[in-house]
Amino acid sequence: MSGPIRVSLMVTCLGDLFFPEVGVSIVRLLRRLGATVEFPRGQTCCGLPLFNSGYHAEARRVAARTVALFRDADHVVVPSGSCAWMVKHEYPGLMGDPELAGDARRLAERTWELSQFLVTVLGRSRFRSTVRGRVTYHDSCHLLRGLHEAESPRAVLRHLEGVEFVELPGADECCGFGGSFAVRLPEVSSRILEKKLTNVEATGAACLVACDAGCLMQMGGGLRRRRSGVRAVHLAELLDGGGT
Repeated sequence: MSGPIRVSLMVTCLGDLFFPEVGVSIVRLLRRLGATVEFPRGQTCCGLPLFNSGYHAEARRVAARTVALFRDADHVVVPSGSCAWMVKHEYPGLMGDPELAGDARRLAERTWELSQFLVTVLGRSRFRSTVRGRVTYHDSCHLLRGLHEAESPRAVLRHLEGVEFVELPGADECCGFGGSFAVRLPEVSSRILEKKLTNVEATGAACLVACDAGCLMQMGGGLRRRRSGVRAVHLAELLDGGGT
């Protein structure tokens, strides 16, 4: 790409609370690739939990605030497929006011999940990894089914110098998190997770990679309870400091 590129990071509430290191990794990675990274202050939740629970009026207020915060952004990069899906696919329809709906559509057009931004916008898929060994990948539901994205994360992982990428059996199956689903139906969520983690350990991978904070929280917690040797990591953590 020619000229500097300006990126605004939408870190997400789960990222801010539970995975702040992922946001730091994304900033370092994008700066290394020549981007100017901004962080609009006052960010909160994107409104997805409210929306999924049927509180659309409340979700609309959260969305309107987020649209205003990112109105001047050239590109918005999100480390979670679920939040990127909310902004891109639900924000425009939530807005009752035509002017706000127009702002939401323009924000949707400029919003990217991280792997999509790297591959589609920056045209970069070759990096060196910060870890070595075998890695596998879990497709988060919103990234796969909502944004219809399966290739961008794999394009990076297949070309990632220093690791061996192996496909995960049932990679496209839910990990059992599903936002409030895991709270409302914990027994079902746990059974889904157990199947997922059994498949993960069968790959022989040292790292389980995902592009959604909710999935990482669910699977990382399950792996720790199993005392597994597999570590759940965000894609950005593999690329941070690894060079290109």
